[in-house]
Amino acid sequence: MRRSRAFIPTAKEAPSDATLPSHRFLIRGGFINQQGAGLYNFMPLGKIVLEKIRAVVKEELDNAGCSEVQLSFVTPLGLWERSGRSEAMGKEMLRISDRHENEFVLSPTNEEAMVELVKNRVTSYKDLPLNLYQINTKFRDEARPRYGLLRGREFLMKDGYSFHSTKEDMVREFDLMEDTYKKIFNRLGLDFRVVEADSGAIGGTGSKEFHVLANSGEDTLVVCESCDYGANIETIFDDQAEIDILNEKSYEELTESKIDKRCDCGAELHFKKGIEVGHIFQLGTKYSSALEANFNDENGRSKPFEMATFGIGVSRLVAAVIEQNHDENGCIWTKTTAPYTVNILISNAKDVNQVNLGEELYEELKNLNIDVMLDDRKDRFGFKMKDAELIGFPYTVIIGKELERDIVEIYDRKTKEIIQLYPRDLLSKITELI
Repeated sequence: MRRSRAFIPTAKEAPSDATLPSHRFLIRGGFINQQGAGLYNFMPLGKIVLEKIRAVVKEELDNAGCSEVQLSFVTPLGLWERSGRSEAMGKEMLRISDRHENEFVLSPTNEEAMVELVKNRVTSYKDLPLNLYQINTKFRDEARPRYGLLRGREFLMKDGYSFHSTKEDMVREFDLMEDTYKKIFNRLGLDFRVVEADSGAIGGTGSKEFHVLANSGEDTLVVCESCDYGANIETIFDDQAEIDILNEKSYEELTESKIDKRCDCGAELHFKKGIEVGHIFQLGTKYSSALEANFNDENGRSKPFEMATFGIGVSRLVAAVIEQNHDENGCIWTKTTAPYTVNILISNAKDVNQVNLGEELYEELKNLNIDVMLDDRKDRFGFKMKDAELIGFPYTVIIGKELERDIVEIYDRKTKEIIQLYPRDLLSKITELI
C-alpha cells in the first residue's frame, strides 16, 4: 500500500478517557475510532490486524477438526427463557422487539442458538462428536464501557460448541481445545497463562481462562514461575471483599503483597495481572437438557448431549497485543499481527534516487508477498518517522541522505536497533529478518 493513497488518520492526542496504552495508541495510530459508548469502528489498519488474528484462529480450529458456521446475530428471546438464562444475564443482554412485537436479543453468546441448530439434525451417537464454531459479532450492554476494545459493548468473538455422547469424550475435546488455544496464542506471539476459573453465567462444572499477562490487566491471577499452575483469584479466595481489594490494586502494589499458600510443586506463588482473551467450559448437559436436545446412544436410548463451549475475544486480542507490546512512542506489533511488516520511508520525496530505490524495493517485496507500506508522502522525515513508531511497523527501511554514500538503514521497532547496509543487500536482509 502507498501511504499517499492510504486512509490512516494519525493524531497527536488521544481522547481524555483513553487511559490504557492500547486505547490511546489504537486511536492515535488510526486503527479504530469511537462510534459511541463502547462502540468502535475498525479503520483500514485495524481491520487488517483484526483479519490477521481471525485467520490464525480459524486455521488452528480447522486443523483441530472444527467446522465453521455463522449464526444470526439476533436471537429469539424465547430460547434464553427456556434455558433459564434470560434473567441471569440481566441488563447486559440487550432486548429488542420487531414490528410484530416479537422479542429478540442481540446475542452476547450463542449456546442456546447452537443447540437449536444441532437439535433434531444430529440424532445418533454415530454422528458424534461434533465441534461447531463461528467468529461473529456479539453485544453486551456493559454498565461502564471503558478501556477501548478491552471493555466495549460490541465485539468480535469466536464462540465454539461441541457435542458428545459421553462425558469422557467431552473432556477429551476440552483438552484438545486447550492445546489448540495455546497454539493460537503462541502463533500470535503472546506471553499468556492458562488459569483455573469460575464458570459464571455460562455455567457448567469446570472452566479455564487464557490470560495475556499485562500490568494493565483487570484480572488478578496467582501463578507459579516454576510450573504451569495458574488460577484466577476468584477460585482460590473465599472472601469476596478480599477479592475486590486485590483486583483494585495495581501490578506494582500486588508485587508487594504476599501469598501464604504455596504451589503443589513446592515453589512460591506470585500475583500477576492478566487480560482474559479466551475461556473454555465443560457444560455437561446444562443446555441440552433444558432445550430437550437429545441423541440415541448405541442401545437406542435417548440421552441429552454432553457439551463444552469455547470462546476467544478476537477484537479484544487486538488491544491485548498492544497492552503487552508498546513503549512511550506507540505500538509494537508482533510479526504475526502487524498490519504491514515493512515500512519503506523515503526521506525526501523530491530526491529521484531515493524515490527510485523505494519504488524498486516496494515492488520486489510485493512480489515476495511481504506486507509492505511505501511512505511516499512529501512530509518531513521526522513527522513520518514518528508516524512509523506510533503505528508500530516491525521494520522501517530508511532511504535518506546516506544514500549518497550508498548506505540505507533498517530500523527495528522492537529493539530500536538501526542496521546500516548497502542497497543491494536490502532484499536479502529483510527476508532474513522476517
